[in-house]
Amino acid sequence: MTISFTQRGEGEDLLFLHGYLASKEIFTRQINYFSRFYRVTALDFPGMGGAKPLEAPWSVDDYAEWTRQALKELGISRPRAVAHSFGGRVAIKLLAEGEIGRAVLTGCAGIVKKRTLSYHIRVRSYKFVKKIAPKFAEKHFGSKEYKTLSPVMRESYKKIVNEDLRETAAKITAPVLFLHGEKDEEVPLSSIRVYLEKIAGSELRILKNCGHFPFLDDPLAFDLAAEEFLQC
Repeated sequence: MTISFTQRGEGEDLLFLHGYLASKEIFTRQINYFSRFYRVTALDFPGMGGAKPLEAPWSVDDYAEWTRQALKELGISRPRAVAHSFGGRVAIKLLAEGEIGRAVLTGCAGIVKKRTLSYHIRVRSYKFVKKIAPKFAEKHFGSKEYKTLSPVMRESYKKIVNEDLRETAAKITAPVLFLHGEKDEEVPLSSIRVYLEKIAGSELRILKNCGHFPFLDDPLAFDLAAEEFLQC
C-alpha cells in the first residue's frame, strides 16, 4: 500500500493523526518535540495531505481499517497516539479495538448533537432544491468546508459527520486524556463530556485561550500536558 508519512526518533511508538482536510505537517512542532522521546510516526489520511485522492467515499470505519493496515505495513503495534478532530474519530475506533495503548485526543469530534426542527427543515429544503436546481443547492447549502470538497469527498464527509461514536467509545479501556481548548467553537465541551461519561477513567484538561487547534495556539502548554500523560 502507498503511505504518505513522516517518521522520526527512536523508542516506543507514538502515532499522530491529523484532522479533516489537514495533513501530517500540522504537527511539525509536536513531531520535533516528541521525537526526542519516541519513534514518532505521522500519517496523511487518504484524500488529504500528500496521500492519494479517494476513488470512492470512505466512512470512519474505512479510515480506521486503512490506519490498521498502514501501521502493520510500518511495523507499528499498539502505539501511543495524539489525534486531532477527525483524527480523534479514527482514534476512537482504534482504541475501542485495542489497537492503541494510550491516547491524547484534542478537539475530538464524533458526538452527533440531537437534531433540531430547524436542522430537519434545512435538510428537507436542500433535498427539494437539489432536485430542481442542483447547482443552486450546492452553492447555497452546507458549510464552507463542505462546499470546497470534491463530489467523492462530499459523500465521504456525509458518512463521517453523521456517525455517532458514543457507543464505540464505551468499549474503550485504554487511558485517554482529552486536551480541549476553552474557546473551541468546532467541537463543544458538551461533546467531550459525553466521551468522558462513556470512557471509564478518561481525563479532561482545559487549555485556556485556545481554540480548536490548541497544539498550535499554545504548543508549549499542549506538549507538556501531553508528555506528562503519555509517559505515565
